[in-house]
Amino acid sequence: MSMSLQSARGKRGRRGAISEINMTPLVDVMLVLLIVFMVTAPLLTSGVPIDLPQSNAPEMKVEGTKPLTISVTPEGQVYLGEDEISLETLLSSVAAAAGDAGTQQRLYIRGDATADYGLIMQVMGDLSRAGYARIGLITQQREP
Repeated sequence: MSMSLQSARGKRGRRGAISEINMTPLVDVMLVLLIVFMVTAPLLTSGVPIDLPQSNAPEMKVEGTKPLTISVTPEGQVYLGEDEISLETLLSSVAAAAGDAGTQQRLYIRGDATADYGLIMQVMGDLSRAGYARIGLITQQREP
């Protein structure tokens, strides 16, 4: 009889393992990440103020390495990212920024809607002649 009392008391005294996941910390972390992404997402756009032309083209998916952005302003200034460059240093600046990707680097050109079309085409032509084949134009989605 003493054996059965000890075993009964032992089972009552032990706690079983908790088999469910506590969701509160997980939800807290996910909400913090969501807020961080919501705050930083607008900051990821290029800092050069450009009035992009409108287009009906579908939105492209960005895959792989981050593309380099070249901006052309209405005043004829050319920017690589947020740094102003001249047409003479365009190719050397792009090559330095592309690094190991070389001519396989994806390049996006942001030309202002009122910028000189000839200058935008000159930038594209210079890059194309240098061997860059992955060149795209950035436009703004046209409102329906």
